Amino acid sequence: MNTKVKHVVIVGGGSAGWMAAAMLSRLMGQQLNITLIESPDIATVGVGEATIPPLQVFNQALGISEPDFIKATQGTFKLGIEFENWYKRGDSYMHAFGQFGKDLALTPFHHYWLKSKPADTASFWDYSLNYQAAKANRFTPLATIKGPSLPGITHAYHFDATLYAALLSERSQQQGVTRIAAKVGDVHLNQYNGFIDSLTLENGQSIKGDLFIDCSGFKGLLIEEALNTGYDDYSHWLLCDSALAVPCKPTTLTIPYTRSIAHQAGWRWRIPLQHRTGNGIVYSSQFMSDEQAQKELLDNLDNEAIGTPKQLRFTPGRRLKQWHKNCVSLGLSSGFLEPLESTSLHLIQSGLIRLIKLFPTLDMPSSYQDEYNRQSKREFEQIRDFIILHYRLNQHQELPFWRYCQTMAIPESLREKIELFEQTGNVFRHQEELFSEAAWVQVMLGQGIVPQRCHPLTEGLTGQQLSQFLSDLSGIYRNSCDQLPSHDQFIHHHCRAPAQHDA
Repeated sequence: MNTKVKHVVIVGGGSAGWMAAAMLSRLMGQQLNITLIESPDIATVGVGEATIPPLQVFNQALGISEPDFIKATQGTFKLGIEFENWYKRGDSYMHAFGQFGKDLALTPFHHYWLKSKPADTASFWDYSLNYQAAKANRFTPLATIKGPSLPGITHAYHFDATLYAALLSERSQQQGVTRIAAKVGDVHLNQYNGFIDSLTLENGQSIKGDLFIDCSGFKGLLIEEALNTGYDDYSHWLLCDSALAVPCKPTTLTIPYTRSIAHQAGWRWRIPLQHRTGNGIVYSSQFMSDEQAQKELLDNLDNEAIGTPKQLRFTPGRRLKQWHKNCVSLGLSSGFLEPLESTSLHLIQSGLIRLIKLFPTLDMPSSYQDEYNRQSKREFEQIRDFIILHYRLNQHQELPFWRYCQTMAIPESLREKIELFEQTGNVFRHQEELFSEAAWVQVMLGQGIVPQRCHPLTEGLTGQQLSQFLSDLSGIYRNSCDQLPSHDQFIHHHCRAPAQHDA
């Protein structure tokens, strides 16, 4: 008996749907008949315009070169996220990608930096090439720094998510994916096992499938409305439940980092692309009205707005079962964590990779689903904790929203991480955890935690040796940064997109 899954039906386009179609058709196109259904009447959310570095690997797997990707999506390069006013008003720090300094033996670099205080007045970020390049508006792909063989630059992207979906759509259809422009009317379940048998479109067409992938957005047309999987609500930790997004005309200088700017009841983003700047505001409707949020957003644009702000409502959290029966949810239908650390597209990517590794047979063994859901739950919770960390470590005593975040109960997993760093300067991560040790260290140092001690192995260097070690490193990073071209120069010479006229 043939038990292979042969027909995959993807409901919904946008980034999630077309990322799924592109990856499955690229890796399994000879084995699968893939149909994607997207309604021309339903607009995509389109706020996911900043990524983290793993998207490079995803594009490489699809055979998309970096210059082609940047040109097609009006993209720019991203070296980190600068957080302004998060700790205190007027204060700022960056979550810069990549490595800091140089680890010695089994001791992470930040312990040596902590050991040097207060004699060494250098900032922790003096030992990051990513940070130095970001603040100097410089960029070039650089795997290593020549001479000392230190790691070079680690980068991600800013880009137009709608253009990315269009690029993936074109490639997917060239790889055999069938696109149907229609809206789903009814979902038909098998009366014996509750699996999805078929979909009836509003035009009367019936679509049968073996495996269904729900990319229908917050609606969760298949995973929730048809299969009733339930939702794990994070809103008692993450109070923001609303967002407004609007682009504006570009500025003359294109910075290579995202800006996240805290305000009275949430934060604003600023994402520079070649043809425009993406702007948005994330806020809690308990503490700020829509009218206040729109004024806050529009009053702080760098240039003239393009169009009017688009409203987004959400409940932070995740589906209790992101794979249930013969349906896998990806993107917004699987859950939503606000875009503070640019993880939305990564969660689509990791969900797809997980699905391919656990690709099922027709009988959909429960062990496949259980393992998928276990890994997804852990990933969401680890990212959830990292986002909560930013809110928890604030010092805005005068603002009710931020005062609540200071004193609210937090997940035990996060409390343990904070206490460990406060007491020992150590950060321990699970093996497959997304955010690096350096990422956790930057947020905790940037928002005021000073560890009580550093690792005893730092005693292996004398004061003079430690001072020389740090001085040499900061000089190497400073000199390496000075040799880089400007971010705009690099784009102009290597991946300038064709001119585009906004409507």
